[in-house]
Amino acid sequence: MNTWMEIRQLLLREMRMEWKQKYAINGLLLYVISTIYVCYLSFKTVVDVPTWNALFWIILLFAAVNATSKSFSSESRGRLLYYYTLAGAPAIILAKIIYNALLMLVISLAGYVIYSMLIGDLVQDKPYFLLGLVLGATGFSSVLTLVAAIAAKASNSGTLMAILSFPLIIPMLIVLIRFSKNAADGLAHSVQQPYIIALIAINVIVVVLARLLFPFLWRD
Repeated sequence: MNTWMEIRQLLLREMRMEWKQKYAINGLLLYVISTIYVCYLSFKTVVDVPTWNALFWIILLFAAVNATSKSFSSESRGRLLYYYTLAGAPAIILAKIIYNALLMLVISLAGYVIYSMLIGDLVQDKPYFLLGLVLGATGFSSVLTLVAAIAAKASNSGTLMAILSFPLIIPMLIVLIRFSKNAADGLAHSVQQPYIIALIAINVIVVVLARLLFPFLWRD
């Protein structure tokens, strides 16, 4: 079985498990909705674009951490051994990244809709803002999934996850905030091109690193 077939089978398995249990997406939606509602009770409406934008990405960042933190630590040793016989290490890490990216994309879009309904929609260039959501969901999932795989090898994986993830995610978060701020202000697309290139480059680099480094973790 080639790598892409293995990724497809693992991805379908993750989706079937989520469809049966629905604990991940329901828990994340509850977290995002409750956080946005608390922000609504506190601010009612946010007229300042930088504050609106930063608050939105902070909510999504912590949702992404919650979504990916259990990617490997929740798997039993027997299930990991089953994965070991079923597919190769590259297919496993790539399937986890794709699944977490799809999950984060759903949460991001739902969060944006709810956030806009309660606090207000200040975005002028919606296509580019949605592009930022796609690149952000992919970037968060790739970085945090790799960190979750590393942290799962430690006894106190939750603490290690927090320590490793935030220094790695901050550069991407800064670029995302600037990119989405420009989209909210409706700036020219030529201004956005360097940010798009930077986000795509970060995503590609992290995915390649995950593909190269995860087999060494998997052997342990």
